Amino acid sequence: MPHDSSPAHGRKVPPVTVAFWVVKILATTLGETAGDALSMTLNLGYAVSSVVFVALFVVAVWAQVRARRLHPLLYWTVIVATTTAGTTMADFADRSLGIGYVGGSLLLLVLVLLVLLAWWRTEGSVSVDDIRRPRVEVFYWATILASNTLGTALGDFLADSSGLGYRGGALVFCAALALVAVVWRFTSVSRSLVFWAAFILTRPLGATLGDILTKPTSTGGLNLGRFGSSAVLLVCMVACVLLTPQRYGGEARRDVPEEGVPSSGR
Repeated sequence: MPHDSSPAHGRKVPPVTVAFWVVKILATTLGETAGDALSMTLNLGYAVSSVVFVALFVVAVWAQVRARRLHPLLYWTVIVATTTAGTTMADFADRSLGIGYVGGSLLLLVLVLLVLLAWWRTEGSVSVDDIRRPRVEVFYWATILASNTLGTALGDFLADSSGLGYRGGALVFCAALALVAVVWRFTSVSRSLVFWAAFILTRPLGATLGDILTKPTSTGGLNLGRFGSSAVLLVCMVACVLLTPQRYGGEARRDVPEEGVPSSGR
């Protein structure tokens, strides 16, 4: 497969530890509350809100790709941008286009698979071990945007259409993530596959947690308000980023895997 001839940058993603997943869940929950705040509380609608958040994502990811090393706050800013854009785009697909949660989820699943296929056909791998070169990083962020949009649709489907409600949906996704952790720990299943499965599942978990915080008590939420909840989540997220290791010790050797998985990219 052809390879990008652009110069490689330093390590561009944080080490995948427990702290990584804690911040990821906070970011996805923030994406739900902030996305709904713009589209619903401010009544801008899903289409306009999607344009706003996609524009923010484009600016943030442009800065991230141009950076020559990891800047944790910038990295997580892009993650939040993908979750807010994912929230409004999924709602637009599910509701404004009238295709429903099942149709929206299937459409977005196809999109995720197409992005991963394009990545694999171009680079020969979808491994997240070594996200350094600009073209690989663009595929990485495109996959994240698509997967976070899919995760929003899955969360809404399980919470709203299955009868489980927000708390039931959150428990299902927690159980699914626990199963992924068991697969990672005790099997030899492709580490790239396990990573993306966990990455996708944290998004619907965040979506259901965000709904628990902000939806009316009559529908199972806590009715805490979208802007207030978003502010608290943002503070917690920034504190976690600043207080937990977000870099590898020094610039480790190139043969040390990027995402805490074998360098073979199995």
